[in-house]
Amino acid sequence: MIISLPRFYPILDAGCFATSEALLRAAEQMVAAGARILQYRNKSGDAARMLIDARELRQRVLYSESGDSVTLIMNDRADLCLAADFEGLHVGQDDLSPASARKIVGPNRWLGVSTHNNAQVIEADETSADYIAIGPVFGTASKVNPDPVVGLEGVREARELTSKPLVAIGGITRTNCSEVIEAGADSVAVISDLTLDPRKSAEEFLRILG
Repeated sequence: MIISLPRFYPILDAGCFATSEALLRAAEQMVAAGARILQYRNKSGDAARMLIDARELRQRVLYSESGDSVTLIMNDRADLCLAADFEGLHVGQDDLSPASARKIVGPNRWLGVSTHNNAQVIEADETSADYIAIGPVFGTASKVNPDPVVGLEGVREARELTSKPLVAIGGITRTNCSEVIEAGADSVAVISDLTLDPRKSAEEFLRILG
């Protein structure tokens, strides 16, 4: 399946918000600003709570003021992706394999896979993944034990190794997002630089990225 990724790829990390309601309000504000894809990530929540939040996110995006279509991506959990009726799944190197994930979510949902070095990019390119994420590009505080920083050169090298859409992640801000796109990324995933004022931040990212 050939997909087209928006340049701006916000990630809603439950660990960055004090409550579920705060996360959901942030999602509404990002969509109102113009975001057309959102990934829901919760590394520590129980499945029941995650499903409740994911289904509420589905409803709020579906009936948002913008009325535009928004692609929702579930991080890690293929079962919750299906249960919450999200459009896609994103898996990491320690999660389900892309082959196993594809068997669960089927051929019509988006599938993304995280990579952290050239060997992983090459391996991911041979799977049914619809897009590949590369990172961390810069230092990041969103993971307890982050992988080594790949830098802009890592983005350039990944671009040479795959024709699949490429998402760059890790320490990306309004200050450096343009150079990440210039290095070859199709899209930039953003976490921390959206939490303080989600709507204003999203609007600025969208303006910068064009």
